[in-house]
Amino acid sequence: MNIRIEELAKDIKKDSPIPYYIQLKDALLRFIEINQLKSEEQLPGEHDLCKIFDLSRTVIRQTLSILEQEGIIVRRKGKGAFIASKKITESLVQKLTGFYQDMTERGVAPVSKVLIQKVVPANELVSEKLKIKHGTPVLVIERLRYVDDEPIVLVTTFLPYKMCMGIEKEDLTHQSLYELLDTKYNIVIARGERTIEAVLPGKEQCRLLNITKDIPLIKLESISYLNSGVPIEYYCAYHRGDKSRFKVELVRVEERGKLKTPLSNNFNNIPESN
Repeated sequence: MNIRIEELAKDIKKDSPIPYYIQLKDALLRFIEINQLKSEEQLPGEHDLCKIFDLSRTVIRQTLSILEQEGIIVRRKGKGAFIASKKITESLVQKLTGFYQDMTERGVAPVSKVLIQKVVPANELVSEKLKIKHGTPVLVIERLRYVDDEPIVLVTTFLPYKMCMGIEKEDLTHQSLYELLDTKYNIVIARGERTIEAVLPGKEQCRLLNITKDIPLIKLESISYLNSGVPIEYYCAYHRGDKSRFKVELVRVEERGKLKTPLSNNFNNIPESN
């Protein structure tokens, strides 16, 4: 059952101690929820909202700014406010998981389009990350990851080939690389180091991810290790900033009488990541 936004004007109580912008925010959220507004559907303009709720433009703009900060809407200059598309939430620390597992745990079925899957000699960067000699054979896998038929992540993965011979023939369209390494190649990833930074997309990234050059990317670099401390995987992933967010889990533990927060990422070093 839909509701007209004019019907919610009564929700604004001028004699209430609750600030107008909070009352208006609640009314707009109710309007969005009841009418089940979808991504890209437009809200009434500022002038109309002022008239409907009998509020100043300052209050209207303050409310819309809060909704935008919370990811409920997006505002476009000269066009108005639109319902924001839902972002994909992924884990960043505490649990070492891949994109496929993150999505399936949330009830989403990801699909990968494999762009490259072949053995190449390790270049200087890859040899440094995997602690191998320059020119050592490595398997490179470049995938475009989709959720709901929309490209979300472009990721390039490197593995020492001698540890996973034959994996270049595997179909990675609908399966997790981590699960494949574990079940078929007996390679269990024990820990990882991940760094994250915001970058602007290049021309090819815009084309593959179907974005414009003003949409930022979240660049995620990761090195994964075996229990022995040997690096087994290096990858660089570019996540669409308009579709992705990362969840960080913090656990406070006591060690030798002192409280300590165990994190696999040093956030002080994030701006310096490669």
